[in-house]
Amino acid sequence: MANPTIISCAVTGNITSPSQTPYLPITPEQIADACLDAVRAGAAIVHIHVRHPDGRPSMELAHYREVIERLRAAEEDVIINLTTGPGGRFIPSDDDPSVAAPGTTLMRPERRVEHIVALRPEICSLDFNTMYSGSSVVINTPRNLAVMADIIREAGVLPELEVFDTGDIQLANHFIEEGRLDAPALFQIVLGVRYGAIATPETLLYMKSLLPAGSHWAAFGVGRWEFPMLAQAWLLGGHVRVGLEDNIYLEKGVLAESNTVLVKKAVRILKELGGTIATAGEAREMLGLKKQFPKVI
Repeated sequence: MANPTIISCAVTGNITSPSQTPYLPITPEQIADACLDAVRAGAAIVHIHVRHPDGRPSMELAHYREVIERLRAAEEDVIINLTTGPGGRFIPSDDDPSVAAPGTTLMRPERRVEHIVALRPEICSLDFNTMYSGSSVVINTPRNLAVMADIIREAGVLPELEVFDTGDIQLANHFIEEGRLDAPALFQIVLGVRYGAIATPETLLYMKSLLPAGSHWAAFGVGRWEFPMLAQAWLLGGHVRVGLEDNIYLEKGVLAESNTVLVKKAVRILKELGGTIATAGEAREMLGLKKQFPKVI
């Protein structure tokens, strides 16, 4: 019998804006509540970014801490996955591309994982992409990724390797080969980001073929590709992800009124395909995680 499928829910992200949807959780309380509602609907893992009160992306430890404390105090069993993506964007000035324009967030890698060291989630993302994204260039150099990977390992946290194209997988595989990342690794294949891997069955099949044997992996599509790629990931034996970070529509022209409705739709699709849904405990066992509530710094 096949293993049950792990559903991750990415509840807010840092790109989706309140101007796009009024249903985006913003405050730590709203984000924590969205996570717990997603778990009740069938998600085993919640992927968390945080926001300032006005909706702008935040990297404030206090915002992360409040979300984490609320989740750890709740009765629901949930696997927490914190982002380390913010802090890697460079916007070149028009007059001098070597000078950063307003909106640049590029910073030292140590700063991007401070909240991981302090809060010790079970999982955190580690983005392997360097690519043009929107108006900025996302930069994740091998050196910076190595620094972040070492700190994440020392914190006892499992890195989720987010890969946006085939070169990202090559870099991640190199880290695994040299022992900087443990095997089996957990990969998250991202499809449908403009100028990244396109959201097609052929692309997903090829990217899966590049993963080391025995890897844990999931995939998701952005925007209208969310549910088609969910089905494709399941058909290929992978886990899945949904949430307002990736897609704000329940169906064409209909805004999703919560992360919960996206999770419920994912559950329905997977069950209709013949799949079963992993609990947090089952996901923890599959991924080799140890449930713990460490004393935070």
